[in-house]
Amino acid sequence: MSEAPAAPPAASADPAPAPAPAPGIGLLLKPPQPRAGWRLLPARVGAMCAVELQKLRHDRTELYTRAVQPALWLLIFGQTFTRIRAIPTGGIPYVDYLAPGIIAQSAMFIAIFYGIQIIWERDAGILNKLLVTPTPRSALITGKAFAAGVKSLVQALVVLLIAAVLGVALTWNPLKLLAVAAIVVLGSAFFSCLSMTIAGIVLSRDRLMGFGQAITMPLFFGSNALYPVSVMPGWLQAVSKANPLSYEVDALRGLLLGTPHHLAADFAVLFVAAALGVTAASALLGRLAR
Repeated sequence: MSEAPAAPPAASADPAPAPAPAPGIGLLLKPPQPRAGWRLLPARVGAMCAVELQKLRHDRTELYTRAVQPALWLLIFGQTFTRIRAIPTGGIPYVDYLAPGIIAQSAMFIAIFYGIQIIWERDAGILNKLLVTPTPRSALITGKAFAAGVKSLVQALVVLLIAAVLGVALTWNPLKLLAVAAIVVLGSAFFSCLSMTIAGIVLSRDRLMGFGQAITMPLFFGSNALYPVSVMPGWLQAVSKANPLSYEVDALRGLLLGTPHHLAADFAVLFVAAALGVTAASALLGRLAR
């Protein structure tokens, strides 16, 4: 007699567990959480800086051509005035006194025309695409400002190397060099924001070029980059005290040469100037994109 068929296994009330997704599939099924709050600004600043470094890596022509002018200032102007000793420099050679001023000048000349890039982005339609993203306008401006600071750091390094070849007695203390980098970035951030603010007012590359050329020389000669404030006439001393470039040069001289300085005040002035520049440029960014 045949055996009775076996009873089927009892079905479990619990559902069968879903198979685990393969590694990396989860990223396709669930989008990454967007950065928000305090993480958004550093991400945008880092992205802009990376773009500028990519530009320098692929095309170094601008780096080489911009190194010519500071080299001429140090080789011709600095060496000549060192010989004639016409400017009081506190007992240090004039070319040493001049080197920090040329670092600040080179950084300013890079940043002061940075508004041309944002006008080009407006004309190419890139700016409108950036403005429809959830990125705050202040984050966009800050990213561009510190990207200008990255380019200025490269230029400052070139000037430091030229000064070292000329025998300028600069410090190579790593902590002081980090402070020098911070000063250069803050100064460049302010001047690039000034350029982008002017771009939001004039709305044209040609007009911006005219304004940039009109203010660069007064900013340079109205600072302590070439001569101490004490030898200026009274009205120019007042201009120098209102000029952020003077505070940048003062900090650079104190850090690189060890001359008397007001480092805390210099940092504070440049930080406040950069913050005001970001605020002004952010307010005018929408007008530029219309």
